[in-house]
Parts: sequence; structure tokens; C-alpha cells
Amino acid sequence: MTTRGYSLEEGDRLNNFAIEPKVYVDDTPRTGLTQYAEKLNGRLAMIGFVSLLAVEALSGQSLIGWLTG
Repeated sequence: MTTRGYSLEEGDRLNNFAIEPKVYVDDTPRTGLTQYAEKLNGRLAMIGFVSLLAVEALSGQSLIGWLTG
């Protein structure tokens, strides 16, 4: 017996587990050369470049000089 979206078992006990959620498939590609991946790669490259400039400005040496010195 079903009452307003709920199922009742024997003895009129409420069965909450009888209602299953709707299943959906997300067709958005998450791997490969997607627009999201390109934006993320570009942002990470900008962070790396600014970090490199900060290291060079704070140490007074180039990156190679800072790593070998």
C-alpha cells in the first residue's frame, strides 16, 4: 500500500526505504581537453609565474642561481 509517496508494510508500518532516488547521468566531460581543464591549467601557470617572480624579487637571484646557490 502506498500513501502520499510512502509505502506501508504489514501491520501499517512505514517503510522509508521503499522510495528510491531518481537516477541521472551527467554528460559533462570531466577529462581531456575541456574548457574547464584549460582554464585550470592557465590559472595554475599564472600562479607559478607570479611565484617565480616573487622568489626572484625576494632573493635577488634568478631561479637557477637560487636553486644552485
